[in-house]
Amino acid sequence: MTATRPLSLSLLLCWSSISEAFVDPPRASSSPPRVASWSQSDRLRMTAEDNTEDNNPLSLGIDSVSWLPSVCGPSTSRSVFDVANAVEGGDQGTTETLPLFPLGGIVYTPNSEHTLNIFEPRYRQMYNDILMNGSKRFAVSMCHPSEEGRFAQMGVLFSLEELKEVSEMTADRVKYICDHRVTGRVKLHKVLNPEAWENRETYLKVEGTIIDDTGKLAKSVGDDEKDNGKNKTNENISQNFVLTLKRALKADAIEKTPNEDALAQSFSDLVELQHDLSEDVRFTRASIKSFGVAKDNDVDPNLWTSIRLWQSYAEQRLVAGQNDMQKEFQERLVKYLKSSTRKQDGNSETAAEEDLPSAIGFQDLSPELQAELIDLQRRMTAELKPLLLEQTLSMQKILEAANHEERVELMRYFVDAERKRLAAKKMLKSMFRGEAAAVSKEENKKSNTAEREIAAAPTAMAPPSVPRPTLVAEGDTNEPQFFADDEDAFQ
Repeated sequence: MTATRPLSLSLLLCWSSISEAFVDPPRASSSPPRVASWSQSDRLRMTAEDNTEDNNPLSLGIDSVSWLPSVCGPSTSRSVFDVANAVEGGDQGTTETLPLFPLGGIVYTPNSEHTLNIFEPRYRQMYNDILMNGSKRFAVSMCHPSEEGRFAQMGVLFSLEELKEVSEMTADRVKYICDHRVTGRVKLHKVLNPEAWENRETYLKVEGTIIDDTGKLAKSVGDDEKDNGKNKTNENISQNFVLTLKRALKADAIEKTPNEDALAQSFSDLVELQHDLSEDVRFTRASIKSFGVAKDNDVDPNLWTSIRLWQSYAEQRLVAGQNDMQKEFQERLVKYLKSSTRKQDGNSETAAEEDLPSAIGFQDLSPELQAELIDLQRRMTAELKPLLLEQTLSMQKILEAANHEERVELMRYFVDAERKRLAAKKMLKSMFRGEAAAVSKEENKKSNTAEREIAAAPTAMAPPSVPRPTLVAEGDTNEPQFFADDEDAFQ
């Protein structure tokens, strides 16, 4: 995956302050997260364009997914989550009391890995507790985008894999740096100590049903020893390589159901459309062959692998959209700073990029640029916030799906929606290209006639073409950004 190009100049007001208008980053703190000003009136792109479809999983907007009542006070809202289908195959999960770590507007998926920096006292205490009792795990749930103290009813289980004490190196600003793996999902039933959200004396605790999505929770010690024995048959080959090979071979041997096959075909069509349109963010064609749809987690790739990849694709599209909207202002800012530098130095020559300041405050901009920056923030909020909300709710909807078949259907719907969008875009481009070709043909005919007339009159001369001046900030190019440059998008 190609990293997005950084801006050559950074404002003290910071581009992140712009993105915070619609992005709520994950926090390693239990402080009540800053809640974006989202409401039910915020229209999702998918629901706005396809409002008449009965099977649209996001037709209800924010209420399309299930939320617990707010911990900030009594609530009359009722969850629409089907408790009977909370666990695949019926109520077979393990219900227990778990610490709850709300992490903003981010949706996490099984088998993913995440690092958190822990600094707030009540979460320092939470990590001390899970280390002391030996559980080394806690629940993580997404916060409601507009209602304080309300969390998604379906969360995930974070299992602590490594903890580093860094208080001395950070002057006690950060206590721990922790690595985790998501080993399953957690269906939250209720918050046991809602008062902790307001008084912040301790962390929240919930009662929830654990759903094992990785197989690691149910794996016994005997199974580990058995697997280790098998993997040691050839000491010259790494165990990880053997396991990866086995999973890949097993994935190839599994026959797809009709719905799984339809999902894979839809993804293939989407990738071809992305390349036909030269989309800035797109999958590699190699990813088509390795798009996972299998239910079992002991095969690689599987459906959860593809879900995480789809989530990354949606995030990259948001970043690309943000960069596109910033680019024009960035060029204006460079031009303004160069002009200011020339006036201060009394030099009529163009200022070099290295002579420009590395940071500038909002108050130092001209009134015109200040107004442009404010307008840019408004446009980014209006255009990108619905995309972010749609991406977040899509992942949450998949997370709370009752079973594998339902997840396949949801993924197919979201892939199909993107495929239809690109198909419409391709059709429009073809239409305009046809009109442009017809106009161009007529203009060429007139141009040829004019050239013949000019050739007949030696004194006539065509005016020289004058190149249009362009200004490009250092590090910015028009090169397309690819979602994955690897031979295999899943590597």
